[in-house]
Order: sequence, then structure tokens, then C-alpha cells
Amino acid sequence: MDERQRRELIEMMGETVQLDRAMSEHTTFRIGGKADAVCFVEELGELQRLFSYINKENIPYLMVGGGSNLLVRDGGFKGVVIIMREQLAGIEQHEKNEEILVAGGGLRLSDLVRYCSQKGLGGLEFLAGIPGTVGGAVIMNAGAFGKDMGTVVQSIEMLSPQGELISSDGPDLVFSYRASSLQEGTLVISASLQCTRETPQVVSKRVAEYLARRKATQPLEYPSAGSVFKNPPGDYAGRLIEETGLKGKKIGGAMISPKHANYIVNTGGARAEDVLALMEMAKEKVRGKTGIELEPEIRVVGD
Repeated sequence: MDERQRRELIEMMGETVQLDRAMSEHTTFRIGGKADAVCFVEELGELQRLFSYINKENIPYLMVGGGSNLLVRDGGFKGVVIIMREQLAGIEQHEKNEEILVAGGGLRLSDLVRYCSQKGLGGLEFLAGIPGTVGGAVIMNAGAFGKDMGTVVQSIEMLSPQGELISSDGPDLVFSYRASSLQEGTLVISASLQCTRETPQVVSKRVAEYLARRKATQPLEYPSAGSVFKNPPGDYAGRLIEETGLKGKKIGGAMISPKHANYIVNTGGARAEDVLALMEMAKEKVRGKTGIELEPEIRVVGD
């Protein structure tokens, strides 16, 4: 972004834009150089104006929810980071069907799960412990414990990369393992999610069980981006990496977790280059031992 664009962005967004903001503050890895601008967008009209401007100016943009599954390189992001909140992070039950929740794209999954526990709405407990937002979870088809977003999404409202507001029903969407058919650059404004009527006690108990399973098997005591690699067909990336003897391997402040080999954790002061070096090492070791090419699950962006 040049100085003119920075001035115009400030004039348009006011106090909701912050320039030269470290992305380590907005990722669960706690890693990342500075973004040219971070915009906290609170309502749809504001988002559409911002989107229209950055498209007209050909400014790169990055949608960030909870900041999980994301590694921002040490050189930062040359463009605009968009974070949705307030009206774009709300939640309500559908006016015609109380078992369908309409959740804003910026809503944190932890808040969604908490709401379901309080209201006695089941079916979304598998999201417990995933540190993301509804929008990101839909786009990457987040899942755990045998379920994923594709099994509960009824419809979505989205903003296309061209700035067009689009509604799409579930049958029009294609979900696959940690992926969806949504065009790259699409912003999920809201998603309608199918739930089932339960009691608050039943839902809360199930959530607690899932959280306990995560705590027992995942290195939640350190910052991370979640699973680093996708599981290859018929196998597990963590098992393959563990077989190479890389558990506990450190480069700089980054370490392949001794608890779960498909997690790279920030033990303190880790840089993106440390994480990338460990990722490449794991890929090479697994490829050499098994011939399997591990595919990253986390998104790597920036310079």
C-alpha cells in the first residue's frame, strides 16, 4: 500500500483501522510480521465499502478469523487484513426453525459452542476446542471426531471476491476433507447451521468430553496453528512424522510437539522461518521413508 491508499483507508475506516499491526497478535501461532493495515469491520455495509475500495485499488487482502490454521511469514503481509466482529459476529436462532442457528462469519467457534450448550442445541459439539471462527470453519470445512462443517451447513451468505452478495444453499456447496468449493477470496458473512434439540446438560457433557480428549492428545499448553499437515488417505500425518523420529525436534523457538507429531508449537520467540524449516524437514523425512507427500493443512501467507 502506498501513502495515498493508507490515508484514504484511514478516512474511510476511522478508528477501526490500525496500520503496521503485527500479525503475531492475530494468529494462534503468535507468529507473524506486520500487516500494512488491519481493519476491524462491524457491519455489512462497511464491509462492502471496504471490499469495493480494496478491489478498485488492487490491494491484496486476507480474511482472518480466530487466526488458527494460519502462518504469516516474518516479512508480514503487504495488504489489508479484515477481521469481522460485532454485527458480523452475532448469533440467533432461525425465525422459522429453532433447530437452525444463523451464525455470523466472525463468530468464534468457542462462543457458538457455548451458546449451544446453554440453549440445549446438539450437533455442533465437535467444534469444541477449535480456535477459529464460523467463516473460516466453513471455508476450510473444519472438523473433528468424525464430523465436519459440511454435515451441518444448511446455507451461507457470502461476499464474492468481486464484491457481490450471494446466498447459497447446502446442495450448491461441495465439501471435502478440509476444503470447500467456495472461491478463494470469498468472505462468509453468515452460515445457517443444523442442530438437534437436546438438553443443556447433555450438550454440556458432550462438549466437556471432547475438550478432555483434546487436552489429553494435543499440546494445548503452547501456541500453535492446529494440525500442520492433512492426513493422507488411510493414514495419519502425526503417525508418519512420529515414525521418522522427529518428535521434540526444535529449530529456533519452534518444536514438533512431543505430544502430537502433527503439531508444531511455539515454545517462545519462534519465527515463521523456524516453523517452515520444521515443516520441510518433516515432509522430506516422511517422503524418504514412505514415499508419501504430506500436504499442508495450515495456510502460509505473506513475505
